[in-house]
Amino acid sequence: MGLFSPEEWQIVALSLRVSGVAILLALPPAFALAWLLARGRFPGKVLLDALVHLPLVLPPVVTGWMLLLAFGANGPAGRFFAETLGLTFMFRWTGAALAAAVMALPLMVRAMRLSIEAVDRRLEGAARTLGAGPWRTFFTVTLPLTMPGVLAGLVLGFARSIGEFGATITFVSNIPGETQTLPLAIYAALQVPGGEAAVTRLAVISVLLSLAALVASEILARRSGRGPGHVL
Repeated sequence: MGLFSPEEWQIVALSLRVSGVAILLALPPAFALAWLLARGRFPGKVLLDALVHLPLVLPPVVTGWMLLLAFGANGPAGRFFAETLGLTFMFRWTGAALAAAVMALPLMVRAMRLSIEAVDRRLEGAARTLGAGPWRTFFTVTLPLTMPGVLAGLVLGFARSIGEFGATITFVSNIPGETQTLPLAIYAALQVPGGEAAVTRLAVISVLLSLAALVASEILARRSGRGPGHVL
């Protein structure tokens, strides 16, 4: 008999899928927001910055409740996606990925924003004087220089997604095989007499995955020339 049961492997696989989809879902808006906050000059920038980081300070249950209002069966976004794309979030793993993406977004924006702010604007100016257009300058100069921060943001977002609990259970409940990721499975096992062994196994996996992600993020941050305190 293996160290983990087939059900536990299923939980791990679902957690990896949810976290992977979550960071891919959050990547475009995270980079756009990071760019806007790093380079933009406009009224309300402080308010936008606060809204982006709101999930970090709100109780996760409140975030899950807001997702329920917006993306539930009767929510405006939920009806839109159901009618146009046939995509539903309630009691589905897609909803778990959405909740994880929302909770991971602030960390991803933070890491990417710091990386964008660290780019030497004189290098971009030099590329422009040599005849490169805005897009060519972006793809050949700016993006390569910000890539360590982008990757660090992805890794941090992955680690946050792996540990997401409150918003997920509020939004899509705890359904084995569908929305039951590692934190939810640990919570469920704690409610069962004699579930300590399963809790230990799942907790060890959670710790190892999160630790690996944080170490990778630190390595990427150092490669981008910043100290350990700048990404977080």
